[in-house]
Amino acid sequence: MSCCHHEKDIITTEKAPKALGPYSAGVTTCCMVYTAGQVGIDPATNQMVEGGIQAQTRQALTNLKAILEAGGSSLDQVVKTTVFLQDMGEFAMMNEIYGTFFSEKYPARSTVQVAALPAGATVEIEAIALRPCECDEH
Repeated sequence: MSCCHHEKDIITTEKAPKALGPYSAGVTTCCMVYTAGQVGIDPATNQMVEGGIQAQTRQALTNLKAILEAGGSSLDQVVKTTVFLQDMGEFAMMNEIYGTFFSEKYPARSTVQVAALPAGATVEIEAIALRPCECDEH
């Protein structure tokens, strides 16, 4: 095989909430996975988890993990995350939980405060990750 296909594949999984609009939870290309932002919605109940920023961060990262795995990747392969916070004053609480999901080779990260998030969320997290290439040129 000379190189991977250059088409995108859509990721679907029952282990993460369904998209809240006209977008995909995740998309894969040859060697990359791109996720949509994930909030703290429990896919079993389709409701926002209770417990504030830490509970929502934990659920958002659990949802992110499920999408990455469904796309053939994992949290260990994440190269970049973007964290959107409704209140930057909750950064330390979010960061405490975030740090438990990633190992020593931490991904690059940007964190920004936003005016509002979908479904009344306090945090939303998206990721870009590597996945095994299916071609011999990589």
